[in-house]
Amino acid sequence: MIDHIEDAIQINNLTKTFGPHTILNELDFNIAKGKITTILGFSGAGKSTLLKHILGLLHPTSGQIVVLGKDLATLTPMQLREFRRNFGMLFQYAALFDSRTAHGNVSFPLHEFTNLDEKQIDERVSELLLSVGINEEAFHRLPSELSGGMRKRVGLARALALSPQIMLYDEPTTGLDPITTKMVNDLIVETHEKNRGMTSIIISHDIKATLEISDFIAFLDRGSIVEYLPVSEFKKSTNPIVQEFLNL
Repeated sequence: MIDHIEDAIQINNLTKTFGPHTILNELDFNIAKGKITTILGFSGAGKSTLLKHILGLLHPTSGQIVVLGKDLATLTPMQLREFRRNFGMLFQYAALFDSRTAHGNVSFPLHEFTNLDEKQIDERVSELLLSVGINEEAFHRLPSELSGGMRKRVGLARALALSPQIMLYDEPTTGLDPITTKMVNDLIVETHEKNRGMTSIIISHDIKATLEISDFIAFLDRGSIVEYLPVSEFKKSTNPIVQEFLNL
């Protein structure tokens, strides 16, 4: 438990089962507001299932998840759709629309969720793309014409379009070379610092990056949180499962 810090997300005895399989087992921890928290763990630990609960895509078998003061299980589908405007999401492989340009990808949520006119949308998209390091000559390129790192940047610009309070990163460095990995990690930190008050949550198994950019680390193993500490203390953890991970 992290004390003396306001919480963005409260997870209370969260359990999720699929048939006879328990994927999340009585998770009980809070995610600090305005900080970078990484959910770390081996493949199959339940990280993606937890992320889907935070987004309200899955409902707990038992327990509760409260995001920005709202119990997600009490929201109607329409309320939940509106509430998701509080989230930005950078998917594992950016998940851009193949048939839309960089500009078209970033403008999509603005067309869907705002009443801005075309001039205002164009200005907002340009501002977002430039802020993540995409220059104007790339605005009208398709995803297939962009490098892996550039696709990540465009994905991040799209995720920031609605000025989210919570930014989620799903395995943001998977499949990237070391140079691009560093670029993405730097971009996460820069984005967090530019958007004061934003809560950043990273789902990852990249231990090196995690130790460099996180404020807090929650280690998930077989559906249970086995360690949750500020990063400086996590490095010193004597938990054997954590030590195994740290020494990989």
